[in-house]
Amino acid sequence: MNNTLLKGLSVLELLSHSDRPLTLTQIAVALGIVKSNVHRLMQALSEQGYVLRHDDSGAYTASIKLWELGSAVLAKLDLRRHAEQQMDVLLQQTGESVHLSVLDRGEAVYVHKLDSPNPVRAYTQIGGRVPAYCVATGKAQLAYRDEATLAAQSRQLVAHTPQTIAEPAQFLREMRRIREQGYAVNRGEWREAVWGVAAPIMDARGSVIAAVGISGPAERLRKRDLKECAQLLVAAAMDIARGLGSNPEFGTLLRLGGRRR
Repeated sequence: MNNTLLKGLSVLELLSHSDRPLTLTQIAVALGIVKSNVHRLMQALSEQGYVLRHDDSGAYTASIKLWELGSAVLAKLDLRRHAEQQMDVLLQQTGESVHLSVLDRGEAVYVHKLDSPNPVRAYTQIGGRVPAYCVATGKAQLAYRDEATLAAQSRQLVAHTPQTIAEPAQFLREMRRIREQGYAVNRGEWREAVWGVAAPIMDARGSVIAAVGISGPAERLRKRDLKECAQLLVAAAMDIARGLGSNPEFGTLLRLGGRRR
């Protein structure tokens, strides 16, 4: 692949995930690119409307054009289209925020969400990334990865709250439990005040490709029957899978507490 194109994409990724504008020097240091090369890249990206330069500081941010491109792609994703109806049903059934996420490089990426109508709700952002082992939608997908992947993940755990499962043996037991019961629960493992429940979505080959889940304030979800919520999510995940042409009758989605795949 063209080296200049790769560098340009790296710059866009860096700016997209940065919480503040970045100068040429900061971009060069972060990516290990010569400053003069960064300057040429930024000129080209700016001319095409992908980055904005702040006149007062000379720093750069990603422009809304990236959001427009991402939104156009998301709107065309079969996964999101097929999940929308089931997510709306879940919102009506539970009153909690509903999320659809995919797994990317060990992180759960939110590709769609419906916000809870309650004044106090869990905050997430479409396109946002979180460590997969800390949230229900991430755990519901991670649990079905191969043993080598799980073993590698178990050696890279970082505690984000006192509830985060950061001990390798405990993490591997949690992954087995999720496979056995067909759903995952997050009890304040990413944000202490937020709980969540999620179920995996399988494709036609029986591979987990996404997860659908709900999340809300710990105080509210702690009082609910989480297994009942899980049953709703498992049913929704099955319906989404069918819409994608899958046949979940033969997967672990079907049964809470069923046999391990």
